[in-house]
Amino acid sequence: MAADAVQELRQQCLQRGAAGIKGLGRTFRIMDDDGSKSLDFQEFEKGLENYGVSVGKDKAQQIFAMMDKDGSGTINFDEFLEKLRAFQKFDKTGDGVVTIEDLQGVYNSKNHPKYKSGEWTEEQAFRSFLENFDSPYDKDGKVTLEEFLSYYSGVSASMDSDEYFITMMKNAWKL
Repeated sequence: MAADAVQELRQQCLQRGAAGIKGLGRTFRIMDDDGSKSLDFQEFEKGLENYGVSVGKDKAQQIFAMMDKDGSGTINFDEFLEKLRAFQKFDKTGDGVVTIEDLQGVYNSKNHPKYKSGEWTEEQAFRSFLENFDSPYDKDGKVTLEEFLSYYSGVSASMDSDEYFITMMKNAWKL
């Protein structure tokens, strides 16, 4: 139930363009009057409202409770924003790195033309896919959040509009 509320929030941010989640982060930083890098529920709710995101008080409370891992009554907004990003969908193990194992079940390599033709194995298709995101300076078969965001910064810059980029992301990653 809380996961649905997070998904709804993510969708509303993405509707604001490729930098929608980043903009929400800026709003939360402004709301953080004491510089603690965390928000209590009132600050969180005010940040959502100021940013123009409307999920309602009940859903906002569900999201807040889900993010308040230690029950302290505050959430670290950097961690919160991470929950909204597509990278989370890939990093199944939660270790901050996407590997072939993480991609299985998220990316269907069986539709790759070289897999279909029998030229590549499923693992080779996964490796080829990962190489798109992997840093050209550190080809280790693992993708960090920084590498992932760097890749998509370049992709979004080449798109005709934010709407097209958002559609592409939603379709590619079933967000």
